[in-house]
Amino acid sequence: ETCEFEELAYLLIHGKLPNQAELTAYKAKLKSLRGLPAPLRAVLEQLPASTHPMDVLRTGASTLGCLLPEKEDHDAAGAREIADRLVASFGSMLCYWYHWSHAGHRIFVETDDDTVGGHFLHLLHRRPPSASWVRAMHTSLNLYAEHEFNSSTFTSRVVAGTGSDIYSSIT
Repeated sequence: ETCEFEELAYLLIHGKLPNQAELTAYKAKLKSLRGLPAPLRAVLEQLPASTHPMDVLRTGASTLGCLLPEKEDHDAAGAREIADRLVASFGSMLCYWYHWSHAGHRIFVETDDDTVGGHFLHLLHRRPPSASWVRAMHTSLNLYAEHEFNSSTFTSRVVAGTGSDIYSSIT
């Protein structure tokens, strides 16, 4: 009920709930990873407005896998770094594509918002969100993260189990 999405993301990616210092550092890290490389923005600009948002995220993850590939050894620390980047940048990808495909606007995707939900809402609406909107977004993101072991989670685990890279598993 009081958990921010970043706490849950940290738990799922790093294996434990963060203390306050770890949460503060994690939020700063995610904030630093929101930017999108120019080649990724160019790919997003090629997607039509009719593209489903999940297809935009799939394409963005796949493109990042080409631009910032995982190391050959597929170590856990490297996978966690990639997971953090994806958590931080998925909102940027989606909003960049949306504003470009629907209005022809290339938006600046770095904001001062200290949460993933606040950042996403800020980019989507092009203004800082209210605290109640951010809280609602955290609740929504937390519920998405806790969706149990559905078919997409199973598929991701099967792909990861083959020794494939994390981008392929997420895509």
